[in-house]
Parts: sequence; C-alpha cells; structure tokens
Amino acid sequence: MIVEFVTFPSPQGWDRAKVLADAEATIPKWSANEELLRKHFLLGLGEAEGTGGGIYIWPSIEAAQRAHDDAWRETVKRRAGAYPTIRYFDLMLLIDNEQGRVTAWDEAGTPHDRTPATV
Repeated sequence: MIVEFVTFPSPQGWDRAKVLADAEATIPKWSANEELLRKHFLLGLGEAEGTGGGIYIWPSIEAAQRAHDDAWRETVKRRAGAYPTIRYFDLMLLIDNEQGRVTAWDEAGTPHDRTPATV
C-alpha cells in the first residue's frame, strides 16, 4: 500500500472557501478513479500557510503515477504557479480509531488484521 504526499503553493489570493470549492469540483474525477483508495485534501496552517496538499492512498506507485501524469502536473503549475512536490511512502501500518481497526500490509500489499482482540 502506498501513501502519496503531494504539496504545492496555494494559488495567490485564494482563501479557504475558494480552495474548498476548487477541491469539491474534483470530486467526480477522483471518485471515478478505481485505483484511488482514499484522498485527503490539505490546506497549510501556521508555518505551512500558503501550501496546499493532498494525501492519497494507492495500491502502488504506478497507480499514483498514472493519475498524476504530466498533464496533471501542468494543470497544477498553471493554477498554483509551480509544479507539485510528490513523495511516496510505504504504508505499513494503519491504526483506524474511527473503525476500531488496526491493519498492517506486507511488502506485496496484502492487508493483515492486527486489531487487538476485545474481551
């Protein structure tokens, strides 16, 4: 399982409402991507103010790269004034307190339940 962490400058003059409206406009695109497992939209606070970002959960780096191809990068550059920075991470373990689950993934991407048994 892969976490893709994408950051880019927030477009000049955009407030939270404008950033949110722009993000909401992409819902159909990302909802239709069958390889995307989850996407988190981010807006920088404090020292990260002026930065937008996304955290994506993918089954592989290749899936992430298919979605974030050169055309997508050019779109980000036109909107934000700079190309995005993209980093990939191996998602090894997830503690999901909302669902009461703990999941680990092996190197092949196979999930394994690590939820402690309740008594």
